[in-house]
Amino acid sequence: MRLSTLLLTTLLLSVVLSATEGTPKIELKTTDLPATAVVPVEVNATKVFEEKVRLRQERLEQRRQDKIADYKQRLMATDRELSSESSWLKSYSSYLIYIDVKRDLNALKERIAKLTADGDTISERDEVAALLAKEKILTEQINLLRGHGETPFSTLMKPEEIGARPIIQNPLELFNGISFNKHLKEMFESYKKRQGELRQIVILLRKKEGLYKELLTVDENENYTQRYIEISSQLEKFETALETVDATLQVYEQRIDEITQSVKKEIKAQLYKMLNITIIIIILSLIFFLSKRVVKKYIIDNERFYMANKIINFTNFTLILIILLFNYIENVNYLVTVLGFASAGIAIAMKDWFMSMLGWLVIVLGGSIHVGDRVRVDKEGMKYVGDVLDISLLRITILEDITLTSYMQNRRAGRIVFIPNNYIFTQMIANYTHSSLKTVWDGIDITITFESNHKKAMHIAKDVTRKYSKGYTDITRKQLNKLRDKYSLKNTNVEPRIFSFIEPNGVQISAWYLTNAYATLTLRSVISTEILDAYLLEDDIQIAYPTQRLHLQNEKKHEPPFDTGADVV
Repeated sequence: MRLSTLLLTTLLLSVVLSATEGTPKIELKTTDLPATAVVPVEVNATKVFEEKVRLRQERLEQRRQDKIADYKQRLMATDRELSSESSWLKSYSSYLIYIDVKRDLNALKERIAKLTADGDTISERDEVAALLAKEKILTEQINLLRGHGETPFSTLMKPEEIGARPIIQNPLELFNGISFNKHLKEMFESYKKRQGELRQIVILLRKKEGLYKELLTVDENENYTQRYIEISSQLEKFETALETVDATLQVYEQRIDEITQSVKKEIKAQLYKMLNITIIIIILSLIFFLSKRVVKKYIIDNERFYMANKIINFTNFTLILIILLFNYIENVNYLVTVLGFASAGIAIAMKDWFMSMLGWLVIVLGGSIHVGDRVRVDKEGMKYVGDVLDISLLRITILEDITLTSYMQNRRAGRIVFIPNNYIFTQMIANYTHSSLKTVWDGIDITITFESNHKKAMHIAKDVTRKYSKGYTDITRKQLNKLRDKYSLKNTNVEPRIFSFIEPNGVQISAWYLTNAYATLTLRSVISTEILDAYLLEDDIQIAYPTQRLHLQNEKKHEPPFDTGADVV
């Protein structure tokens, strides 16, 4: 460039000089100027022209330098934009490192092969050992960068695998479908963002290539030429990757949209099915609710109402379960087959549960025990007497009351006792209030001495028991008459019964009477105190209690008319 400028300047000077040769020369008189001031005009004009040319050249050079500085600044700004944290640039940088390391490794192997074949000196052996160690390091680096291979963007150009989409067959899988669609959207947005980063890099590389091209027009520097070639090669690879990513993004978007629409369709179908099932369940619940209201209106007895309520609830639950099973189990025959194969193991593992369920059916359908009944359960020597609070599918719940059993044996009461339903097959369960019966027989034993008037004692006991149990006697008579249609009743005597027995310690008066099954101790206490008070008012009736007779050595012995007994219990 400088050479061409010099040639142009020389050409202009020659043209000016040739033009001035034909003009008349102007000479100054010596009288006007000193001798030393006489200068030819052509010499001064040449100097002026040369100065102008020099100034013009300097201005051109300054303008060229300004352009170069401007291009460099713009290149630096573009490099700063490209130096941001981008996975594409990192991948390309790793690719370049892989190529350099692979080239160095090949050259190293050639050098090792040449040294091994040429000579066997000590220095050569040492150099081969050092080269082998370096070869090992380079091989490890190649293995670390092997994922980049010959293509710099093989990993980044591949979108994330979509995977198997969920099959929406029940309401619980709705959340899986919604989450899957959300995940697909995130995957597409991530790949689209990756495409946007690559497109921005391509734009910056094109800008950078154009700047180097413009820079070469004002400065033919070899470094700029080499950088221009490198940028062009890099831009070509990024443009190829961008074309591939654009095409992949279109296919990826279509695939994701197809799967998303399919999942949405299944979700919509499940929501529609749920709506229908919900409406059916609401209608069934309304029907059974009205049934309960009708039962409550026309069934006065609490026990029957409770049982009818239980049956209605169980039927409602069973129908709802059947509806859900037939709607959300695609192959019912498959379920039956599986349950058939598993029935043996299930029967063994859950034997008690199945027996309790069967016991529940026996209790409910047979009517042997109802809620509110007073029952007694014998288990391993322990006796529990209480009122039935609930009869569930697996167990009977009773509330232990203060009874004769609590008084004489347990000395505990008020406990909630859970009785498995299968006990009805294996254990003793006594019902004090079965069917319409609300009374039970209770007895009081009082021992009097042999000298006492036992007939009067029996008469007194009978009067007292008849007086206090008369109401229960009448109730029992009516209840037994109702049971004649259901059971074969032979002995229906409901009047109090008095018995006397000769015991080793006296005569035992046993008084039996009917009492309320839920309050036996109350009437027992009243009758016991009334009989005791009546006996104490009689002179010829003595209550037997433990006594001892002392026989003195000089005392005249005579036989008593009756044996009063030394030990009376």
